Amino acid sequence: MVSSLDQYTVYIPISSLKEINEDLEGHFEGIGVEFNIIKDSVHILAVIPNGPAFNAGLKIGDRILAVNDSSAIGIKDTEQFKKWVKGPSGTEVTLKIQRDKNIMIKKLARGTIPLKSVDASYMIDARTGYIRLNRFSVTTYEEFMKALESLKSQGMRSIILDLRDNGGGILEEAVDIADEFIGDNKLIVYTQGKNNPRKEYICKRPGLFEEGKVAILMNEGSASASEVLAGALQDLDRATIIGRRSFGKGLVQEQYTLSDGSALRLTTARYYTPLGRSIQKSYENGSDEYNMEIVNRLHNQTQEAKDTAAIQHGKKYKTASGKLLYGGGGITPDYFIAIDSALFDTSLNRLYAKNTLSNFAYNFYMTNKTVLGNYKNSTDFNTQFALPQNYMSLLMDFVKKDDIILAIKKEHSKQFLNNRIKAMIARILFGETGYFQVVNGVDPSLKKGLESIQ
Repeated sequence: MVSSLDQYTVYIPISSLKEINEDLEGHFEGIGVEFNIIKDSVHILAVIPNGPAFNAGLKIGDRILAVNDSSAIGIKDTEQFKKWVKGPSGTEVTLKIQRDKNIMIKKLARGTIPLKSVDASYMIDARTGYIRLNRFSVTTYEEFMKALESLKSQGMRSIILDLRDNGGGILEEAVDIADEFIGDNKLIVYTQGKNNPRKEYICKRPGLFEEGKVAILMNEGSASASEVLAGALQDLDRATIIGRRSFGKGLVQEQYTLSDGSALRLTTARYYTPLGRSIQKSYENGSDEYNMEIVNRLHNQTQEAKDTAAIQHGKKYKTASGKLLYGGGGITPDYFIAIDSALFDTSLNRLYAKNTLSNFAYNFYMTNKTVLGNYKNSTDFNTQFALPQNYMSLLMDFVKKDDIILAIKKEHSKQFLNNRIKAMIARILFGETGYFQVVNGVDPSLKKGLESIQ
């Protein structure tokens, strides 16, 4: 029945509802580890601070041999392992752990594990802060404010807000964040539908960052609430948008609980920016063309030419400063940055598809734990650490185990590979902030962001 409507109207069976809602609720119930399956066994890559696994003394590098009465040796399905360790808060789970040559039994009481919205937050230089948001859940505004206040206390005068690959979430969280950058009871966004009257979201409080310069990084994975936030700040001349045109998802869904506990998520209205721009891209060529639009857009772009799809077809709007903007089909950036050509390298893509690159970084960490432990923070690691000269030959030997023949010929692809391995090691040591400090150091969108606010 719902398939005859737009693709965002969906029926959610009760068996899937809890997991689907976790992203919006900002937490799940489990033991609090990040893991990967390497050589048919489960290895812990990260332990969430103050969670059940952390309090039980689990560490990075521990190998999980069994969960309760189920052996984890030879397991290949990550979803199966998740089912074993996730469960209602307070319930007990017993893990059999191998650490080096020692075997241990650990009993844990499952707890509530946060799903963080802020991936990374740090000072790029003495005046410029950086915050990356991965979603808009019920905890996003609170997390964002803690990060913003911390950066301001460190002397931040300008900010780069990274919304790349943020698929959206709860509208009100994006509105509250926009309110921190905008003042004077200005309109942030409004919604309107065929059977839904216009509803306006207005600034309601003095913002914490109404004066400093703002750059927002976006790409084709930035959608929905991300586009609401970026669109409001662009319309009101409050931010410079850098990157690639956003996805173009400007439809509002409401979720209705059905009598058996399942749910219907129904499209009821559209989002409009303060100037009246519709964010939603067109359905006029059918769902297949709609779904392929992003792929076509990426493959047709060039380094020199802006993505002009929105400019050619969209209605024109002018901001108070005279900047020309376009409606229909996402948020078009003020400065276009083409996708990194290394991401089209088939050899590199094989490394990602089989998780080989992440496994190599983990293996490198386990082999060099003592040396890597000398780095006290992510900044020192980023500026001082370099992979050994023979890392490529080590990688060549490692990938053979996954039946991959590595044939990276372009120098740029080699530099990209070097940076990503270093970033993955930084993630093991210092979490997501460590990862993005390394990646951002060579990122052209972030470089352009710094130029724009300076």
